[in-house]
Amino acid sequence: MSGETGGGTIELTQAQWEAFLAGLYERDDQLHRRVPGAEYPPEEEVDAYVLSGHAEALRSAEVDGDVWGTLADIEEEAGNEEEAWARIVAFYLDRGCVLVRVQGTEEPEEWLLADGLAGRLGLLEAAKGP
Repeated sequence: MSGETGGGTIELTQAQWEAFLAGLYERDDQLHRRVPGAEYPPEEEVDAYVLSGHAEALRSAEVDGDVWGTLADIEEEAGNEEEAWARIVAFYLDRGCVLVRVQGTEEPEEWLLADGLAGRLGLLEAAKGP
């Protein structure tokens, strides 16, 4: 995975994003990285919908992130969805979250994850590259 952590943003290709999701499992309402060679029950598989339950906020073609509801939760206002998302991103980045942006998609695919979660799932290390 390539990307940068400066400014709290990690850039992934669509293939890297899919590989990231495939490398996760959920157990007892917590996300973890799969250990190569270990067996995992099908109910522990993670897709975008499962990950959405762990995200602070998201804008995705696959999962409804409720941008307007999130904006109301942080007590902000905006004139359009782009401005709303920009305010949400700024709010969460100021609180130490990480923005994961998937490149090469027709519609925006952006996820805000807590820094601790992103680190535990290997996103921060992977984004630093070799």
